[in-house]
Amino acid sequence: MSHKHISSLQNPTVKLLLQLQEKSRARRREGYFIIEGIREIQLALQGGYTIKTLYYLEELVSAVALEELFSESTIEKVSLSKDVYQKVAYRGGTEGVIAFAKAKKTTLQELKLPENPLLLIAEAPEKPGNIGALLRTADAAHVDAVIIANPKTDLYNPNIIRSSVGCVFTTTIAMASTDEVISFLKNKGIEIYSAILQEAQSYHVQDYTKPTAIVVGTEATGLTEAWRDVSTQNIKIPMRGVIDSMNVSVAAGILIFEARRQRDFK
Repeated sequence: MSHKHISSLQNPTVKLLLQLQEKSRARRREGYFIIEGIREIQLALQGGYTIKTLYYLEELVSAVALEELFSESTIEKVSLSKDVYQKVAYRGGTEGVIAFAKAKKTTLQELKLPENPLLLIAEAPEKPGNIGALLRTADAAHVDAVIIANPKTDLYNPNIIRSSVGCVFTTTIAMASTDEVISFLKNKGIEIYSAILQEAQSYHVQDYTKPTAIVVGTEATGLTEAWRDVSTQNIKIPMRGVIDSMNVSVAAGILIFEARRQRDFK
């Protein structure tokens, strides 16, 4: 069991890993991205992602332990010196393993849905933390897919992977423009429930047992006008406090779990 070793900060592989950590453009160009953490890497493998190489620091995880954790023979294992590992590691409390993974296609054409889907649509979310929280919510409710309309960041941003706790790999995800998403939903005959205050009814009086898309926007600007025009019904969460908005992932959780409750007791 002989593994390769990298000890130079000037190694081209090190430079590539740094680019993939830091630049969305590099991730798009290469078609690869970086995953840190044993649990996240295992979730990626379970989610059907291809891991080409595992880079590891032997002080934190031994070669033997690595072989036991990731026994897939096709995955290359490369040890890093402490200086190199600390340079390329993105997270502070890391476990000594970094994966070089192949990105999946996230087009609507790749999306395979069941007969009666439950979808979460998020329009133009910008903050990686919010996107990660939305994906955790989607995983918890076991929605059939998350569609990001008018995406502002790429899916494999290290902060999205970290904040989603690996749920970016456990959830079916597609990304497209708002117009493309609306056309997709209409062609599939999916009911659209848009979280828009104007002409809205309370969320809990709707019927989400048919093919359903719950659509949420950003806290700052909400949803674009296009969603009001195509919505089956605009929905709102009645507020009891002083402010009239809440975090988008919290709102999405309330709406999605109501839909899940109705479907479970149908």
